[in-house]
Amino acid sequence: MRVMRVKVRYFGFIKNMINRETDEFELQEGSTLSGLLDRLTGIYGKPFEKEVYESGLEDLKSGFVVTVNGILMGQLQRLGTELKDGDSVVLMSLMTGG
Repeated sequence: MRVMRVKVRYFGFIKNMINRETDEFELQEGSTLSGLLDRLTGIYGKPFEKEVYESGLEDLKSGFVVTVNGILMGQLQRLGTELKDGDSVVLMSLMTGG
């Protein structure tokens, strides 16, 4: 199987929590968004799992969104969205105010 590269950018709470702005990963061709999030959970551990994404769930935790190439995952195939070489994934917390 071929390898592809995917860039991940972090904004808001997530960026502050993991103390990083970007990551770049080599993934197997055909990898999905859930596979990428599983990998992030493995790297960033319990805080990431508790706050952002828990493997086996069908969505991110409340208050967080993911886009792939600028499109919300909900407008794609959600966590089953297949990633492609060169994709740009953004993981961020929703802004709330009042």
